[in-house]
Amino acid sequence: MISVQSLRVEFGARVLFNDLAFSVQPRERIAFAGHNGAGKSTLMKCVAGLIRPTAGQISAPKGTRIGYLPQEGIHVKGRTLWQETESAFGETMALSEKIDRLSNELVKLDPRSSPYGDMLEEIGELELQLDAMDPSRMKPRIESILKGLGFQTKDFVRDCSEFSGGWQMRIAMAKLFLQEPEVLLLDEPTNHLDIGTQIWVEQYLINYPGAILLISHDRALLDTLCTRTIAFSHGRAEEYAGNFSYFERESVLRKEIRMKQYTAQQREIAETQRFIDRFRASANKATLVQSRIKLLAKVERIPAPEQDDAVMNFKFPPPPNSGHTVAKLEGVAKSYGALNIFSGFDFEINKGEKFAIVGPNGAGKSTFCRLITGQEEPDAGTHTFGHKVATSFFSQNHADELDPNLSVLETVEAAASREAMPHARNLLGCFLFRGDDVFKKIGVLSGGERSRVALVCMLLRPANFLILDEPTNHLDMQSQDVLQRALIDYPGSVMIVSHNRNFLDALVTKTLEFRPGEQPTLYAGNITYYLEKSAEDEASKKGEVRLSTLAPAAANTSLRPSTPGVNRKEQRRIEAEQREMKSKVLKPLEAEFAELEGKIAELESAQATTTQRLSSDEIANDSAKMREASNAADKLAKSLETSYYRWGQLSDEIEKVKAKLGIE
Repeated sequence: MISVQSLRVEFGARVLFNDLAFSVQPRERIAFAGHNGAGKSTLMKCVAGLIRPTAGQISAPKGTRIGYLPQEGIHVKGRTLWQETESAFGETMALSEKIDRLSNELVKLDPRSSPYGDMLEEIGELELQLDAMDPSRMKPRIESILKGLGFQTKDFVRDCSEFSGGWQMRIAMAKLFLQEPEVLLLDEPTNHLDIGTQIWVEQYLINYPGAILLISHDRALLDTLCTRTIAFSHGRAEEYAGNFSYFERESVLRKEIRMKQYTAQQREIAETQRFIDRFRASANKATLVQSRIKLLAKVERIPAPEQDDAVMNFKFPPPPNSGHTVAKLEGVAKSYGALNIFSGFDFEINKGEKFAIVGPNGAGKSTFCRLITGQEEPDAGTHTFGHKVATSFFSQNHADELDPNLSVLETVEAAASREAMPHARNLLGCFLFRGDDVFKKIGVLSGGERSRVALVCMLLRPANFLILDEPTNHLDMQSQDVLQRALIDYPGSVMIVSHNRNFLDALVTKTLEFRPGEQPTLYAGNITYYLEKSAEDEASKKGEVRLSTLAPAAANTSLRPSTPGVNRKEQRRIEAEQREMKSKVLKPLEAEFAELEGKIAELESAQATTTQRLSSDEIANDSAKMREASNAADKLAKSLETSYYRWGQLSDEIEKVKAKLGIE
């Protein structure tokens, strides 16, 4: 589908990669791995056609559509959310508008004239093209994808300018998913997504009909989705026939093999050179010496293996001792105007506890962090700190408060305690500031780099209660590992707002979930436990709804109590109308609903089987079978999408009818 040949990209004297070659096949999922600045995003921009490589070429069959989602920089305004996402079907809408225009012109022509026949034939051809695009799927697909990405129905009419940067990225992602290009390029797609939306996106990408090239620092996503990895390091790119975990294991083995080969060759070269030096002046050995010299000149030297970036470790400054209770909220309420965040909320964190704070954007996570740290007062209730509690709070806003005239090193040293000062340079190295990078002024750094400086400043302050708001957003895998290990060993209390499942799982022991309009829910376990438990709770709720939908209580024969002020005859008439409505309207809806649920279950089972087949060696090695299985997967995905949309419609209709009948 895409062929990359002899690609070279350089910026000044720095070569990002040279002589890079690989191909992308239909439905492949390829991960780009490597530390920040290694060239992953640059290669993706080359494939997207945004950057011209220094040498080499990238080719694709004519008509291949390539969709690209950048990390940042997207801002749309002047259109509603619905209008913006609907524009993904530009070709379909243009065809429909052309048919309407020609139809209006057609009525003005004489039916017996030649132009009438020609225009009628043109309209017929256009309608065939439109039917092939299946415009009936536009609305349900738009609704399905927008809701999957976390938007609510009331958001559809909002202007795009009202959404923050993270939601702007979701809008761009929705358009890409609706366009369904043959190749999807995603640069850190889950950075601004809550855990629930991440899981939805993950499932969507697993079933996506095209090929995917992915950059991400989310191990869980890379391992679940990708089957090939291209790793960038020291100006070279290497391919690995597996997911990210496979790449990590295999790269260690390859380095060991290269080191053994290099060491063995160096030993042979040294022995040959010693022979030459020893017998160079001996006339009897002249022929042998010349032979060895020629042999040495012909040896193809194995390059010395690059030294890995040093894996640095960091330990927090010893925190001051605190009492058992670190912070407590009692009967707390907080609202902003008509928006109620929570009310009557009780919470306590004790010494040594590590909490994950999860939930969708706008649910109250940041408000809770400001309350628990005492930065903001509750509208009602009380907040108290424990004995000798020293807090340290990292938020993305702290990056904007740094002095732009100071260097990175000066900023960090100013924030560090005396005990932590010797560790400042080491910690900067852990978070990707190495060599002369530490002398850069804050004012010239990118937003992500400033955020990392703010994080380092926070980590160097002695504290026994840490609150971290999205600390891993701008960290590569190695830096995430350094921070994770340090936090695991940290004896103080920690609260982390994050959606990075792999980072949190080994670290936290409790999870606090926020949902809009609901009281926060505490789960006594890590993220894996929270996801399993919350899924069970959702399934339990759906089971209850299903019972009440499919099997209304037989005792509820009197659909509504007698209406005050209505005589018995009128009451009987009302009850008769209700029985008729239940029989002719509600029962058919419930029957269709039950049948549709069975169909959805069958389709989901068939989709799981088809997805498993697509990943099997038998299918992967047979292009005809791969094509057949891909087509089957596409049809199943479309059928499921239509079924989900109808399921939602039926649910709404049943609720409305029951409300009219007074049925709970």
